[in-house]
Amino acid sequence: MDKKKKLTSIIGNLDIIVASIVLVVLVVLTFAGVIWRRVFNAPFTWLEEVQLACMVWIVFAAGGAAFRTGNHVAIEMIVDLMPKKMQKVMNILISIVVVLVIGYLFKNSIGFIALFLRSGRSTSMLKIPYWLVYGIAPVSYILMIISYFYSIAVGVQSEAKEAASSDE
Repeated sequence: MDKKKKLTSIIGNLDIIVASIVLVVLVVLTFAGVIWRRVFNAPFTWLEEVQLACMVWIVFAAGGAAFRTGNHVAIEMIVDLMPKKMQKVMNILISIVVVLVIGYLFKNSIGFIALFLRSGRSTSMLKIPYWLVYGIAPVSYILMIISYFYSIAVGVQSEAKEAASSDE
């Protein structure tokens, strides 16, 4: 049973694992690039392309995790000042807006990926296909929706709300 729990934990945090690995790659390559440019006077001409791809993957891979852990950007102060009934209405409205926006972004990301696949566009130096660079976006949007509803079901609070409730 312990192995099953560990596997579930790994799968449930795969987005964080991917973002962490890509972040390590980004930091190591950036550090190496600075050393090669300053010390050996031989810059990596391809480094900017890899850095861009890494940043895109970090942001999108960590998007679902931000919802799941309550670390996404939220302005809760105004809603918290409202009466309880109005807070519930606002939370439903916010959920609808979140789902609509992420759905819209998902739909458009599919169009962009299809365009990149049809055109065969790739980066200039390393010839990394753009569909690969931005291909994480639709997957991330699906994970964001799943993580958003998970956070609602479990009752995940933002760090600010947790800190405020622990002071009381």
